[in-house]
Amino acid sequence: MQVINSVKDMQTWSAMQKTQGLSIGLVPTMGYLHAGHMTLVGEARQNCDRVIVSIFVNPIQFGVGEDYEVYPRDLERDQSLLQEAGVDVLFSPPVAEMYPPGFSAFVEIEGEITAKLCGAFRPGHFRGVTTVVSKLFNLALPDRAYFGQKDAQQLLVLEKMVRDLNFPLEIIRVPIVREADGLAMSSRNVYLKGEQREQALVLSRSLQTARAMIADGERDPEKVKENMLQIISHSPLARVEYIEIAKARDLSAM
Repeated sequence: MQVINSVKDMQTWSAMQKTQGLSIGLVPTMGYLHAGHMTLVGEARQNCDRVIVSIFVNPIQFGVGEDYEVYPRDLERDQSLLQEAGVDVLFSPPVAEMYPPGFSAFVEIEGEITAKLCGAFRPGHFRGVTTVVSKLFNLALPDRAYFGQKDAQQLLVLEKMVRDLNFPLEIIRVPIVREADGLAMSSRNVYLKGEQREQALVLSRSLQTARAMIADGERDPEKVKENMLQIISHSPLARVEYIEIAKARDLSAM
């Protein structure tokens, strides 16, 4: 596996693969890899001639007071996992490579799709995501880019960006990977200790309840949300920012 840290070297390598008629799969990550990430890598490995995994903790998608400085990092461990998985390139640039002095160009998706849910609570977050992913697309030149459905709003935003800006690639959705007890895998799960980890399971329980209600024919969003809130209320450490039921394509109201 080749490790590339330079923007220029990454673009040169990708262009060389294209001249040979080889397809490229890209898996963008912020590192501290888990089984969910490795599932994305496996999908890319199965369907592309070359696989690039990026590891870059993107500062411009973190807001004031968020966890950029303490976000879990273990590049040596991640590199070993990717080597074992047969990845062709690990792209791990320093911040100054991605955002050199004077950088002032951003990609922003406007409208309801970014204004609600996480977008309402994390101003500027999706602008940071779309900007860095656009840069990664231009550097890696992927035919396919792989993203997990855990970050559902992010996935919809990126799909819209690809459509609206005519990126010549396909975004591949990969289902959520969960722990045996139902908790969705996340690099940030390392923050959860003891009772926090146990009570975090209320998230998957409330979602399973909502899914069962809808499968049984319930069509009133308020009744579904009420039941979810009731379940979450039994976990004193849980704090609800939002529960919304929206159309899957663009997050508009039901």
